[in-house]
Amino acid sequence: MKSKSAIFVLLSLVCLSGCWQSGYQSYDDYPLYEGTDLELTYTPQQADFTLWSPAARKVRLNLYTAATGGEPAEVIAMRRAEKGTWRTSVARDLVGWYYTFQVCDAEGQWLAETPGIWAKAVGVNGDRAAIIHWQETDPEGWDEDQSPELKNFTDIVLYEMHHRDFSVSPTSGMQHKGKFLALAETGTKTPEGLSSGIDHLKELGVTHVHILPSYDYASVDETRLEDNTYNWGYDPKNYNVPEGSYATDPYDPAVRIREFKAMVKSLHANGLRVVLDVVYNHTYSSDHSNFNLTAPGYFYRHNADGTYANASACGNETASERAMMRRYIVESVKYWVNEYHIDGFRFDLMGIHDLETMNRVRSELSAIDPTIFIYGEGWTAGDSPLPVEKRAIKVNAPGLNQVAVFSDDLRDALKGSVFEEKQAGFASGRVEGNAESVKFGIVGATQHPQVNYHKVLYSDAPYANNPTQVINYVSCHDDLCLVDKLQLSAPEDATPAERIKFNKLAQTIVFTSQGVPFMRAGEELHHTKQGVHNSYKSPDAINQIDWSDKTKYAELYTYYQNLIALRRDHPAFRIPTTKGVMEHLRFIETYDPGVVAYTLGEYANGDAWREILVVFNGNRHAVNFPVPDGEWTVVCRNGRIDPNGLGQLRGGRTRINASSALIVYRE
Repeated sequence: MKSKSAIFVLLSLVCLSGCWQSGYQSYDDYPLYEGTDLELTYTPQQADFTLWSPAARKVRLNLYTAATGGEPAEVIAMRRAEKGTWRTSVARDLVGWYYTFQVCDAEGQWLAETPGIWAKAVGVNGDRAAIIHWQETDPEGWDEDQSPELKNFTDIVLYEMHHRDFSVSPTSGMQHKGKFLALAETGTKTPEGLSSGIDHLKELGVTHVHILPSYDYASVDETRLEDNTYNWGYDPKNYNVPEGSYATDPYDPAVRIREFKAMVKSLHANGLRVVLDVVYNHTYSSDHSNFNLTAPGYFYRHNADGTYANASACGNETASERAMMRRYIVESVKYWVNEYHIDGFRFDLMGIHDLETMNRVRSELSAIDPTIFIYGEGWTAGDSPLPVEKRAIKVNAPGLNQVAVFSDDLRDALKGSVFEEKQAGFASGRVEGNAESVKFGIVGATQHPQVNYHKVLYSDAPYANNPTQVINYVSCHDDLCLVDKLQLSAPEDATPAERIKFNKLAQTIVFTSQGVPFMRAGEELHHTKQGVHNSYKSPDAINQIDWSDKTKYAELYTYYQNLIALRRDHPAFRIPTTKGVMEHLRFIETYDPGVVAYTLGEYANGDAWREILVVFNGNRHAVNFPVPDGEWTVVCRNGRIDPNGLGQLRGGRTRINASSALIVYRE
């Protein structure tokens, strides 16, 4: 799925020997350090350096005048201090200097240099930490920056994007292509004169921009940006520093920080919150990661034979249950909130983390701002030494406090299994066996008396305490995008126009379901990755959004826009509690596996509409549905949607076209 690192063996055995020689019988004996001064505390008069490395024999600080090359200008021995820390101070102004730490392990071997795991500014390619004037990293007006208002998590509409995909195309109209600053540009246009970039996002109506990993990652050489190397960024190097390839100048340590903040400030000013995709579950390198160069072995899980555990399928997995790894994750997300004003976090392979860590993240972030949204993949990519009952996976989500998980049940019910490219789903005509999973998605993976959980694809019970705890979606950066999946899985006689119908039906179900809807950037523009499943390092030609498609697929875009507006304008589709869903949502027995229907009644969640009827026809043929008698206003029918109404309907048997939805209401 993502870039893979080789599994290095026997490191754990060496480290365990080192633990013993240092007086520690196991990693559990390592002391927890809770001070706030790890890495660097700077004033113009003095720089204080602190490294946590309990089992080290010696530690030294290397000072450089440049980010790369050359020998250290100074090498300073650090002294052992409390709680596993090492300290030293330099009594002069070091702004403009770079530094690394170097650990002599318990075997007496000097490890490679590291900027430290707590580095907050780095030079090009992140090999050396940088000392900068932090006040120079704040764009004008940063102190007045405010996140847009958010009342309930179910009010969120997530839009997942990658910096390059979004802006790099010649058709984007954006000047800073592939950069943070592309999201600080307004007034940009497609070649046909339609809005692009941040104006497009406002026009579309999404509330949160979920940006793929934007910390400093390892797979792009920042000194060779002319190579146009592409990567999603799921290969962490320095967790607390923005990625240099997205900055206009990766050589100046302050630029990436200032431009990231400028991006956040611009999104906030335009009514959009910012979610950061975080990957604390593994590192790009194993033996030579900053974690291992700081406290060898401690931050990772190992198998009984000493090899790295590999639930990430990327060569290693971190040990969130260990005190300092847990603290690191918690303090890192708090840092992104406090320094960069981030509004939410999506945890990659969250199932590798333990429940206690994720609940600690929620608790600590809620103390700063309870509207920060936290969600993640409720699974692992492989087995883990962490006991199943402790993992932050879907089945254990009831033990999570306001941390949401993705619903692969609804995803695969709508479009077919992600593991079988030619398998269709409910929205593309394969209706047998999928209706109950669609109903499960509609109630937001919560408890509802009319859902038979034994017939749900991957779950035997509800896993969301409330709808706020589930993410509904049909595609994301992983696997086939929606257009390509429908292309490959649709019946052979399905026409392009019919595949558009499948697309609309799938998203109509997502956006009218209880929970939090999520969409991948470009879905509204019929974006294709030309059939590439795993495009994590594919070129721009595969990944980039062609903004001319906004004109070519204008009718599809308008449908998405109106669908999001329908959800935004009507709280009946955004009920925040399980109790509210059970009280207001009633399924109608259709006796047809291809038809799912329900009502939202009695001004659900304070809606202006007294009763709403929703019918989804997944069949590739029209059906006649018995609409109750009365005067109904149509807002969605036969592939068209308009929250202001498409006409009137008097009850009785009503034709619903193939692969389409009917949504009507009465006052």
